[in-house]
Amino acid sequence: MKFDFHGFPVIRTSRLELKPTEHKNAEQVLFLRSNPEVTQYIKRIRPSTLDDAVAFIDKIHAEYKKKESVSWAIHLHEMPLMIGSICLWNFSKDRKTAEVGYDLHPGQQNKGIMTEALRAVMHFGFDQLELHTIKAFTHQANENSIKLLSKNGFRINSGESDPDNANNIILSIDKKFSPAS
Repeated sequence: MKFDFHGFPVIRTSRLELKPTEHKNAEQVLFLRSNPEVTQYIKRIRPSTLDDAVAFIDKIHAEYKKKESVSWAIHLHEMPLMIGSICLWNFSKDRKTAEVGYDLHPGQQNKGIMTEALRAVMHFGFDQLELHTIKAFTHQANENSIKLLSKNGFRINSGESDPDNANNIILSIDKKFSPAS
């Protein structure tokens, strides 16, 4: 693995800056993790207070320190507010596979932002973390997520299921097929 988890990997693209989520982002984290439109296909406990959001931010910082995940806040260059998040987490024991997860403010959807963020994170995962495969678990009815993943080279793993959610499908991409590598 080229990346050693010392110093957080800030990623800049033509429109975006992916950087660590900070406590000052607590309101945006609370919104993204509790808004019914953003979370309609996600099975998880939704935070209800700013303290819950701060606790989640502390959790992702602790996971980063333990080399268990890399979670970025998505910002537009000209906007100080966090508009979404994207992460690589759930690494396999051999560190060759990770799961990608993401969310985006509804007002920023359908503008190519998540495609730009996903490609940058795929590139980081394959190049810096030396992953062989990136997986994504998404609800079978989440057409926008399936479209995003398919457009970026992910394919449905028909022989694999999510033991935590029977409504999810699993898509993956191998480094050798990635447009980001």
